[in-house]
Amino acid sequence: MASSLDASMVPSLHVSGLFLDFSKSAKHVESAQVRVGKLHMPVEHGEGKTLQQTFSSPIKLSTGDSFSLHVCHSVTWFGIKAVEDIRFDTKEIFRLFGSSGEPDTREYVKTHKKFTITVKLSRNTGTESVPSSGEHLELQPTTDEIIRICPRFRILVIGNTGVGKTSLINHAFGVEKATISHNMPGEATIDHEFISKQNDRFVLHDSKGFEPGGKDNFDMVRGFIERRRKMPDLKDQLHAVWICFEIPYAGRRLLETATEEFLTLKRDEKLGKIPLVIVLTKYDMLIDRVNRTLDDSSIAGLSEDAIKEFIKNKAETELQDVCFGPLKKFAGSDIPCAVISTKVKYEEKMAHLIQETEKRVREHVASEASVMTSIAQRVDPGLNIQASIDVGKRKYWKALASSSTFKGHSMWDCLHVLHADIVAVWNFQDPHGYLDSPEFRTLMANMVDGLDVGPTVDPTKNVAFGLSIVGTIAGILAALAGPAAPIVVPIVASVVIAKWVYEVYQQSRAAFQRFMKYIIDLTLVLQTLYLVSQNHELTRRAIKLAIKSYHESPTSGVVHTQIQDFDRKSTFLERADRDSLDRFVELIRSYVISAEEMSRLRVHIPAVGSSPDEPWEDEKV
Repeated sequence: MASSLDASMVPSLHVSGLFLDFSKSAKHVESAQVRVGKLHMPVEHGEGKTLQQTFSSPIKLSTGDSFSLHVCHSVTWFGIKAVEDIRFDTKEIFRLFGSSGEPDTREYVKTHKKFTITVKLSRNTGTESVPSSGEHLELQPTTDEIIRICPRFRILVIGNTGVGKTSLINHAFGVEKATISHNMPGEATIDHEFISKQNDRFVLHDSKGFEPGGKDNFDMVRGFIERRRKMPDLKDQLHAVWICFEIPYAGRRLLETATEEFLTLKRDEKLGKIPLVIVLTKYDMLIDRVNRTLDDSSIAGLSEDAIKEFIKNKAETELQDVCFGPLKKFAGSDIPCAVISTKVKYEEKMAHLIQETEKRVREHVASEASVMTSIAQRVDPGLNIQASIDVGKRKYWKALASSSTFKGHSMWDCLHVLHADIVAVWNFQDPHGYLDSPEFRTLMANMVDGLDVGPTVDPTKNVAFGLSIVGTIAGILAALAGPAAPIVVPIVASVVIAKWVYEVYQQSRAAFQRFMKYIIDLTLVLQTLYLVSQNHELTRRAIKLAIKSYHESPTSGVVHTQIQDFDRKSTFLERADRDSLDRFVELIRSYVISAEEMSRLRVHIPAVGSSPDEPWEDEKV
């Protein structure tokens, strides 16, 4: 039997297809993925209440692999949505079908509640040795390894009740209700891990601030930081600390004695290298206070913009006297300080806090933790794009023209892993897996192959990406018959997918151009989706609007023309070198929308993410 064989001679099985029948269940399955180890493959809808998929490249299954069906379903009567993993016992599967005496093709049937799952298995005719470095290896997303090492950004937030911690967490990580400890007296401690269902890429530890005369909480925080610092695995360590204070009125004291001692310990590196950022909250209230106390004579004759600048400068002077001076005395100059407000028009302040945090995590913790910081936050899309670049350059972007990493794989397999990494970094609220669906991948492949040619533009013309997109969105929404009118984007899977699936990767100008277009198009579509979804749960309608608005905007034509122009002017060796990759990265960065600009643009766009959803099928042609 398989379990008794030497590890280097274990027979392998391959999952060549799967069929899910949920006709006897009150639940409606909206999407499903076969998950074998780190590989995730979608299962398409069949007739009636079924899902079925035949894998053109069967998925290799080994005895030590995890094997499950990830299902998103709703109860028809109530519309309540849920996600669950239906796990398979690989040892049992190999016990039944791993023997060399079994037929080459078998079906394994599993019943789970009122679901019936049939897995089609094929067995290799002999035994397999462990692959050597020269053999064809399965492509795995780089983000899978990062998430394995550091699945969540772990942060401790310190601050007294009323300082604005809950609003800070909700805004920074794009969740609606962050439950913190003093909202649940007697139920939670600093060791409790708060994980939001709306964003499970961060874990929050909460603590009150250091009140006058109180030493218990000070010792608790110090002990917690020390315990986490000694943990061997990055996923269990603390990645950052935010200590929060409300900006005080002029003349009031900012720091208590215990807080001064805590900052001094950090300054003297007695708390280790864990990044600490001081967060001064409610900046908007300071601005309002300065505005109310203005002497009219000081602003006489000034324009509205000049008055705003005057108020801002006066607020900065007060901050220097009341906050920055005392903080520098005890914290030193190496501990960063961020002044924030969760009000919409101060988006750049929140972005600064996130940027400072990510920078310190990158410098003092680990690259995986800094990537997870960028993934977890939902304030600055520029950090998502930067994380996508960092992830891409680790491995697969180097293979665009010069590496053998993609050798032997189909173009579709290569795109699959590039797509998975980029989507994972954006961390949208996507419980249905729409961004990993065959439909969305096909829409992106259509755009890259130019089946539906976008607007003709001058590639030398400077296009304001954000304004271009917002104008196009407004035009699309205005052209619809009503709020329920479907957004039509053609899916031509039979033409495009066949071209990508059956073509084997080889180093060529055509392959290089297609990869560059796919990466940049996908990145800019997701940035557009960030703009229109506004941190709501993703809908197909919002996704289609993002695709259509990007494709119909002048920007898409400029991007494709710039890539073609770049490729035309470069020799193959130039495209393969590091400088070429850096120029490609600069092209992506040139289209980043800042957090401040994103905030201004969103004012002109309705919250599409909260609109009723619509099926993919409406756009088939």
